[in-house]
Order: sequence, then structure tokens, then C-alpha cells
Amino acid sequence: MGKEQQMAHGIIEKLGGSSNIQSLMHCMTRIRVNLHDPSKADLKGLKEVDGVLGVVEDDTLQIIVGPGIVNRVTLAMSEETGMNIQSLDETDPMDLEQMARMNKDAINKKNATPFKQFLRKIASIFIPLIPAIVASGLIAGMSNVAVRMGADPESSIMQMLSLIGWGVFSYLAVFVGINTAKEFGGTPALGGAAGILLINPGLANITLFGDPLVVGRGGLIGVMLAAVLIAFLEKRIRKFVHPSIDIIVTPTLALLITGFATLFVLQPVGGFLSDLITKGLLNLIDIGGIFSGLILAGTFLPLVVTGLHQGLTPVHMELINTIGDDPLLPILAMGGAGQVGAAFAIYFKTKNQRLRKVIKGGLPVGMLGIGEPLIFGVTLPLGRPFLTACLGAAVGGAFQAFYEVATIAIGVSGIPLVFLVNANEMVLYLVGLVIAYFFGFLFTWTFGFKESMAKDI
Repeated sequence: MGKEQQMAHGIIEKLGGSSNIQSLMHCMTRIRVNLHDPSKADLKGLKEVDGVLGVVEDDTLQIIVGPGIVNRVTLAMSEETGMNIQSLDETDPMDLEQMARMNKDAINKKNATPFKQFLRKIASIFIPLIPAIVASGLIAGMSNVAVRMGADPESSIMQMLSLIGWGVFSYLAVFVGINTAKEFGGTPALGGAAGILLINPGLANITLFGDPLVVGRGGLIGVMLAAVLIAFLEKRIRKFVHPSIDIIVTPTLALLITGFATLFVLQPVGGFLSDLITKGLLNLIDIGGIFSGLILAGTFLPLVVTGLHQGLTPVHMELINTIGDDPLLPILAMGGAGQVGAAFAIYFKTKNQRLRKVIKGGLPVGMLGIGEPLIFGVTLPLGRPFLTACLGAAVGGAFQAFYEVATIAIGVSGIPLVFLVNANEMVLYLVGLVIAYFFGFLFTWTFGFKESMAKDI
């Protein structure tokens, strides 16, 4: 039996057996399962399965195993249980509601607020897009670096790299519209049609109230508003339409009403909200300077713990669409850097071999911008190191804010983000990264960790 099969078998056993698993899926670093009876799961034993870096109790039970291996272990679990692996972007919203009701007691313990649930919905829209955004962002960033180093931007190869790298961002509104409609119970294709309304070049030929419409005005916020409306209209109209003509009447009316509502109302409203968010953040960073960077970076990791950091994706995209780059991402990226520094300190200080093994596995991916293994497998279970990691992140964030480092696209943080930073700011970003590493290490080494903390890990 291979390593992945052993891990899968151990996880299934601690979950209460195959018969207790209701659904099986995974994201970049986590196996996500829903259980028929959560009380049958041995969560303490689950954390002790070799290769498991952490466990998060949420709407779904999330088992942190790290990138790459998560695919193989989930596949092994599927083979052992005979269950199909559900895609996060193909799961029926109604199924999720049924699962949530079955786990009602567990969810109530989390004391979820309406605002928290709203952010989860936003995150659910963007999580399936992350692989495409990350890949495209890195390609666009490397293309930008090559041009800065002297490559001819008009050459065929650079034109092709630009096409590959920026393509997703050019049509991101369509993908966001599709996922938004799906998340709110509508037809994905209609959501995509709603997204096209805001990026269609034909907008420039339309004049309303004496002014031409602006292509892209309202950004992704406008797209989400339009997609939510078309999903709402589709469900309401269908109630009054005979099934024999539903395929013709319902989508036609929904798109027609959404189209006019978008042009007259949703695009201006989306534009107003976009300006409010982006200008507010820019003013916060400009006026607060070092202090703003310190607070934003120092408080980012708790958001990552809840998984709600994905809800910031439209904010990053709006900044890029509005001002051409994103000064927020380098600041928040320091959160992961603080974790790396804290993990190094614990690795060199502890004698606990299991803890050292977890850190050794989590450090490489942590430096590459995927912080969940270190957060859930090391600093958060230990407690105080999580706080000292946040303090280290805060110092790095203050540095990034002071020098106004910004990215041209969004992607994973850590070292790979350097390819997305404005070319004349790359060295500054790396210096800030090292500062966050250093202070995360220093704070954890001096007062963040003592060996007695590792006895239960």
C-alpha cells in the first residue's frame, strides 16, 4: 500500500468509516468532507494521521494535507469508498443547503453571522477561478519582467505570452457572472451573459443622459450585481411560465430585464461601490502609511483561518481595473511571510520530531505562498506562535506600505509574487518579505514558543 493509500485509509477510519462520509471534494490544499454523523469522527486521531497537517471544522470538515498530495489522497479515498469526487464549482447549491441542515448543530457552534455567510458566498464565487488567475498572473508577470529586462514587446513570442497571460483577466467578468449565477441558484450561462453586458465594447456606442457608457464601468461588483439579479429573475419568472415555453420565455425575459436594469441602474451603482472601496483603501494606505500596512498585514491571517480571504479577490481586481495596479496584495502577502519566519524559529527550537516533520513539509509551500499547512499544522494549534507570526507580518506590511509596493495582477503570495510586482519595486518587495521572515522568527524565538507547547502536537 502506497503512502497516499495509507493516508486515505487512516483518514477514512478516523472519519467513522466509509459509510459515514456523505460527500468528498478537495481544493488546493484541503480534503473537504461532509459526514452523516459528525460525532462519529475522531478529530484528535485525525490530526495524528501521518501526513495530515491540520483539521478545520466548518460547513465542511476540512483536512489540510498540502498542495499536490491533496489530489492523490482524495483520489485514493474515492477509490476506497467508491464515492465520486465532487468539484467545488459543480456542487449543487441545494445539496450544500441540505448538508448544512444535517450539520446544523455543528454550524451553530461556529456562531456564523450574516456578514460572515455573505463573505463565504463571495469566496465561493472566486475559489474555482483561482488556478486560472494564478497561472495567468504568473505568465503575465514573467512577461512583464522579460520586457523590463530588454525583450522586444512587439516580438511574436512576447505577444503570445501577453495573450496567454492577460486573456483570463480580459474576460474575468464572464467567469464571475457564471459562478455568481450558479452560487445564487440561477443558470450559469445566463450569469455569463450578464457579465458580458458590462465588458461589451458596444457600450461605448450608447449614450444615456448625455454621456456615453463606459466599457467595464462597475467592474466585478457590477457583474455580481447583474448575475444575482438575473438568477433572481429567472427563478421568479419560471413560477409563472408554462413548462412548454419555459426554455424560450424565462431566459429571454430574465436577460432583457437584467440588460436594461444593468445599463440604467446596476452599472452606475457598481461603479459607485467600486469607487467607494478602491478610493477608500487607497486613502487608507496613503494617509495611514506605515500604520495602515501594519494593521492590514497583522490582521490578515485570522481572515485566512476562516477561509474568507478569498472574498477579497474582487477588491484586488477592482484596484487593478481602477488604478492599474494593486498596493493591497503585497501588504497582505506579508501574513504568510510572518508564518514562515515563525515556523523556522519553532523548527530550530523544538525537539518534537513530529512537529519538526510537519514544519519541514510545510515550509517549502509556505515560502511559495500557500500558508494553510503552516497555519493549521503548526502556529494555530500552538497558539502563541500564531500571534507572533502576525506581529512579524505587521512589520513587513508596514515596510510594503511605506514604499507603496504594488502588483500588476493577482496570484499566490510569497516568493512567486515578485513576478507580479511592478518591475522597479521587485527588490523592495523581496526586502519586505525578508523583513517579515526575520521579525516572525525573532518574535517567535524570543517569546512566542516554548517546548511545553509542543507536548500535545
